[in-house]
Amino acid sequence: MLYIFKFPDIGEGITEGKILEWFAKKGQTINEGDPVVKVETDKVVADIPCPKTGIVKNTFGKVGEVINVDDALIELEIEGEPDEIDEEAATVKVEEAGFGVVGEIEDAATDAFLPATGEGLEAAKDEVEKEETRRALATPVARKMAKDLGVDINTVRGTGPGGRVMKADIKRAFDEKQTGPKTGVKSATASTIPEPVEGRTEVVELTQIRKTIAARMVESRFTAPHTTTFEEVEISRLIDIRSEKKDQLAEQGVKLTYLPFIIKAVVHALKNHRTLNCRLDMQHNRVIYNNYYNIGFAADTPDGLIVPVIKDADRKSIIELANELKDKSERARERKLTLDELKDSTFSVTNYGSIAGIYGVPIINYPNVAILGIGRIVQKPIIKNGEIVPGNMLPLSLSVDHRIVDGADAARFIRDVMMLLADPVAMLVM
Repeated sequence: MLYIFKFPDIGEGITEGKILEWFAKKGQTINEGDPVVKVETDKVVADIPCPKTGIVKNTFGKVGEVINVDDALIELEIEGEPDEIDEEAATVKVEEAGFGVVGEIEDAATDAFLPATGEGLEAAKDEVEKEETRRALATPVARKMAKDLGVDINTVRGTGPGGRVMKADIKRAFDEKQTGPKTGVKSATASTIPEPVEGRTEVVELTQIRKTIAARMVESRFTAPHTTTFEEVEISRLIDIRSEKKDQLAEQGVKLTYLPFIIKAVVHALKNHRTLNCRLDMQHNRVIYNNYYNIGFAADTPDGLIVPVIKDADRKSIIELANELKDKSERARERKLTLDELKDSTFSVTNYGSIAGIYGVPIINYPNVAILGIGRIVQKPIIKNGEIVPGNMLPLSLSVDHRIVDGADAARFIRDVMMLLADPVAMLVM
């Protein structure tokens, strides 16, 4: 039989990927489980395995091309089974081969698809124009894509046969939702960006991860009204403890930074302030409180910001946290993390102070409702027991979703984190 294998939905809301390398070649026999293609998504670089054994008849898409979920990847000839041509993938093949377009008309009541050509296709177009309130013509695949992206498919103008809404139409509607519709009038922002000049500028295409970072930042900033609380805590005792153990643990291959202590303090504080460990579901008018503590941490990589997640951080020791931070940071830079290691955070931390920066206003890793920014440790004179002495001050910046987290809640939470960092021994025996 002829079998069309499509780019699968690999989870976490991933809708597209860029082809980096083909493993399958025309005429090659490929076995079930063998890698077909290497794809860069917004979160990971993944090898897509083949679900069946067969002979590769065709591949779809070139290296560097962006493909969407459910786009055809390869056509296989599988021995001993009747032909099973995938309807949408077959249409793609016909169009790419330069033949005429075959249309389909969707029965609004049954979701059935009937072929339409010539006069039938024109009649269908007329009917679509007359019935403004009729449900959009689209496949279940397109409807699912629209639902996942939060696009009302009935408002999307279809460019397919008979006015059918295609995946490209939904993607365009989603992009316009994020950045505003394209018009013939240049925006103020667009007009300030000069055209590139050969020899004086370099044009580099945005990576999948950078495109997603931009979209996620816009989504978070304009969905969750941010408010930020700033504080600083004197951590000389924490510095002494780390200094005492750092060299000893380094001999065992453990890199002890301040971040494991901070994560441990955050988890203890979250147990007393569950409002900062929840998800706000406005669509269903409810708050989902998490009884587990998965801490995402911002990792700086050559490809952009990646947020690996430490699962069940409350069950891990300082040394276990240190080892996991090191391991996931290294694999984040190499793009070797799995999707499971990047999902389901309940709270996030970002340690910009490890490079430079005393204070910052971190943007929430939506749908989390809070993120803690950690600044650079600064020596300052402080008053202790009535005397001026040198102190080691750690700046903290807590951004929260003000729809669910009040200022007083944020202040109480950051106060508890400060107390634990100022007296780390108490934290370690809790």
